Amino acid sequence: MRAISQDSLGGPERLRLVEVELPVPGPSEVLVRVRAVGLNPTDWKHRAMPGFLGKLPLVLGWDVSGVVEAVGLGVTIHEVGDEVFGMLPYPYGHGSCAEYVTAPARVLVHKPAELDHAQAGAIPLAALTAYQALVDTADVRAGQRVLIHAAAGGVGHFAVQIAKSLGAYVIGTASAAKHDLLRGLGADELIDYHHEDFERAAGGVDVVIDPIGGDYTTRSLRTLRPGGVLVSLALTETQPMPQEAARRGVHHRLMLVEADQAGMLAVAELARTRRLRPVIEAAFPWEEAAKAHAVGDGGRVTGKLVLTVG
Repeated sequence: MRAISQDSLGGPERLRLVEVELPVPGPSEVLVRVRAVGLNPTDWKHRAMPGFLGKLPLVLGWDVSGVVEAVGLGVTIHEVGDEVFGMLPYPYGHGSCAEYVTAPARVLVHKPAELDHAQAGAIPLAALTAYQALVDTADVRAGQRVLIHAAAGGVGHFAVQIAKSLGAYVIGTASAAKHDLLRGLGADELIDYHHEDFERAAGGVDVVIDPIGGDYTTRSLRTLRPGGVLVSLALTETQPMPQEAARRGVHHRLMLVEADQAGMLAVAELARTRRLRPVIEAAFPWEEAAKAHAVGDGGRVTGKLVLTVG
């Protein structure tokens, strides 16, 4: 089969189309014929610099939507021909930028008929991150005020929709050009970070979801009510601040997304009932992975980028 691989770290030009062996599903695994792959900032970061993944060469990609081609010993929840989507175990389960990929059966769920493969492929990692941050980590409840930074980004635009589905009052930071989009996704209040200080504009919130890090960490802590929760997602740019959080009577949590069947089932149901939809800025044939990565490197993607395979 063919895959998008790299044998050295660096820019998008490091990515190339190669021939590799077709994987065979082991016990409790399925083989998926890949139809679409969602791209995330973690893809270009791991392409360019040392991270979790170890030795080269690499085939990147965690998001996948496709069709079950074969099942391994003991698999009962999927059958050959099922349309499925999900996130490969993060970080070490990468490899979806290929014609076929194996995955633990329970990281995948059935693709809602309401989604095509490109839409489904755009969802898993970013939506699971948002879901686990809001539901599992911050325990968001109806009526709470939730501040979402980079609200038009991959994680952010899903977080807006998931927070609204929980009954929260949603405040987002984004450039003014993206405010109409975010209002359409359910945001109640928007802050143009180019011209407004979010600390002043969004004080007294219960939860902050922050995929940015840096000075946003300290500044976001200052927006929280007593007992509030800041969930930091940019782990490479954020240090835990337990003393500062404790002094303010709030909580600071650093979170890394995990493969999660229950979370994927919840996300799939939100998508099936139209309470969650992916915004896709662009879809590229997978042979143009380097071009897609170059767009991602620019750091201004609205929603998601997707590779379509085959």
